[in-house]
Amino acid sequence: MPPAFDSPGPLVVFDFDGVLVDGMPEYWWAARTAALQLAPRLQLPESAPAAFGRLRPLIHKGWEMVLMAAELGRDELDIEHLLNDYPAALASALARWNWPAGLLQQQLEQVRAGAIGIDEAGWLARHRFYPGVKQRLVRLGEDGAAWAVLTTKGAVFAARLLEAAGLRPEALFGHEQGSKVEVLRHLQAQGRPLWFVEDRRRTLEAVRADPELAMVRCFLVSWGYLGPGDGQDLPPTVGWLTPEAFSAPLAQWP
Repeated sequence: MPPAFDSPGPLVVFDFDGVLVDGMPEYWWAARTAALQLAPRLQLPESAPAAFGRLRPLIHKGWEMVLMAAELGRDELDIEHLLNDYPAALASALARWNWPAGLLQQQLEQVRAGAIGIDEAGWLARHRFYPGVKQRLVRLGEDGAAWAVLTTKGAVFAARLLEAAGLRPEALFGHEQGSKVEVLRHLQAQGRPLWFVEDRRRTLEAVRADPELAMVRCFLVSWGYLGPGDGQDLPPTVGWLTPEAFSAPLAQWP
């Protein structure tokens, strides 16, 4: 169960990748390395291809990155079909490669753990915090708020990046703690105001569709890994969070 919190203000829960941190160079490097370990004959470029950047807004969990890296090594891949019906293409790719999602996740985390063990500074350098994020997180306490991180990344890797940046959230929840909806339910049960900041519209839609989470304030950031049209026609229950709004006092957030 998530820990209890003592601050009287809201708990602002942030997604990690695409909200706090841009790690696109690391995502491709780790996904490519893991895919090549599973299928050494794949021909994959060292730098992330443009198609991977287009896919990133659709990718939800780390294991999907490894699978998509392998798909991008197929000559016959129809990238437009993949983008137009990602859930169906994901299922087809799993069947095509015959790799369980758990194996892909394990391979990805082994690659990352190995990189940290061999060259931690190099691994950290493949990430950057978005401009102003570190300063704003520090100032949240001045607004009477606490903050936490809720990510589909392995908690140990997000923790290492936060630690290197000198940032200390009240709590950190990785994919090991369950889905984001499940974690938010546990947090809301503690009876304090809960705000959730994401860059993935589908995740926010899942939160908004859950009647147990009706009181959670939701925000979609204007930066990060947004797909085409993600910021358009947002429901009134989802605030559009620009860098200017993010830097403003919490009372002025949309």
